[in-house]
Amino acid sequence: MPPVLEIDNLSVTLQQASSAGMQAVPVLENLSFSVEAGKTIALVGESGCGKSMTALAIMGLLPEGFQIAQGSIALEGQDVAHLPDAALRQLRGNRMSMIFQEPMTALNPVYTVGDQISEALRLHQGLSRQDARERAIAMLRAVQIPAPERRIDVYPHQMSGGMRQRVMIAMALACRPRLLIADEPTTALDVTVQAQIFDLLREMQQEIGTAIVLITHDLSAVADITDEVAVLYAGRCIEQGPTATILSQPQHPYTRGLIASVPHLRLGEAAAQPSEPLEEIPGMVPGLGKRGQLCGFAPRCRFAAGACLETPPPMTAGSAGHRVACWHPQGEAA
Repeated sequence: MPPVLEIDNLSVTLQQASSAGMQAVPVLENLSFSVEAGKTIALVGESGCGKSMTALAIMGLLPEGFQIAQGSIALEGQDVAHLPDAALRQLRGNRMSMIFQEPMTALNPVYTVGDQISEALRLHQGLSRQDARERAIAMLRAVQIPAPERRIDVYPHQMSGGMRQRVMIAMALACRPRLLIADEPTTALDVTVQAQIFDLLREMQQEIGTAIVLITHDLSAVADITDEVAVLYAGRCIEQGPTATILSQPQHPYTRGLIASVPHLRLGEAAAQPSEPLEEIPGMVPGLGKRGQLCGFAPRCRFAAGACLETPPPMTAGSAGHRVACWHPQGEAA
């Protein structure tokens, strides 16, 4: 049986005007990963690394000017990378769903939250208006919205940011999708509700085998609920492997920097001295068109020397599915 999601050598470009005419600027480059039924992979990295663009490519929702330049996106063996819009609409909200990062712009302000949840149920599941309404109330209750029988008839602007986020989660889960993409799904929620939402996602995985792609800055969540991690930087995957291995034995200096910036995940001596200032990674992610072909992290890396400045690092495989693209993994001397 194929994985629920399998991405192979995916590249996305942006068409931009230049003095020489239109040119294709790399956005994502040669991205490959897969997710089995009932498993969760986390895409981690700073803003601008390509996490949300990966999600939009999977869903067929790339903004104008962006396009898939090469590679495939297979949903249960079906390549969806180049499907027409009508076919994608049959998949979105049904076999694959997405929890968007900003619920105020993702929800339609002129329809009640109940109508928006019910729409997918009636379209994809063939439910009657009354049955769809009852399922929508059940979903609102599942995501811990108080008085769901009343809240189902309110509009998005009448709800708090946290409640709107929970409505988005209810919409995404309503049709029991085979693939769920969760883009910072608990950003606007307090810690208690975050835990409840993650418990709900686990229950859904156990019940119907949903595969989840979790996009997050929260490495604590990564440690708790994911099976695998892919670290993205400047549109490329630079390290990938089982979550426990990535968090305990990170190879790439960027991954080590991300972990060192989280108090209870810090490694080695730093973890034994919690009063010490958190580490930070100097500099910023390079913008589109400024990434070059060499190691994109080299300008920010204290170990960059020799081959780092001459040849792009290949993705090399280690033990137990751990892969890294770095000439000096673990800060080895040049």
